[in-house]
Amino acid sequence: MKSIQGDLIKLALAGQFDVIIHGCNCQHTMGAGIAKSIRRTFPEAYEADLRTPKSALDKLGTISSASVVRNGVAFTVVNGYTQFHWAGSGTKADYPAIDSVMRTIKRQYGGARIGYPQIGAGLAGGDWEVISLIIDEALAGEDHTVVLFRP
Repeated sequence: MKSIQGDLIKLALAGQFDVIIHGCNCQHTMGAGIAKSIRRTFPEAYEADLRTPKSALDKLGTISSASVVRNGVAFTVVNGYTQFHWAGSGTKADYPAIDSVMRTIKRQYGGARIGYPQIGAGLAGGDWEVISLIIDEALAGEDHTVVLFRP
């Protein structure tokens, strides 16, 4: 896993990634954290989320995606369903779901330049040390980069 500082959305818009992934809940909210910025900047990604079943437990660990083109730059935004709900206390990040999402990414987007934030380690309350190991194993051999937010 490569690690850089910056703004994942701006880097995607600049053509640095072919695929960007962010963690979502299964409730169609995308109302906080990077999901809120993605919803606002890439409404196509939110529309893809809305085409999935709301509150379906079997959505956990799956993805939806949207192709985006801005100013001649094309990439895919992936909504990774890595937590069931956004409300409540404690850790909401689901480690098996993160693993499943990343293994799907490898199958569907292998060979692409992949970027993501610290999925599951922000508002979802997961342990980045655990999550980064899951991602590294699932995306072994791929060109993937965690973007540590810096405006």
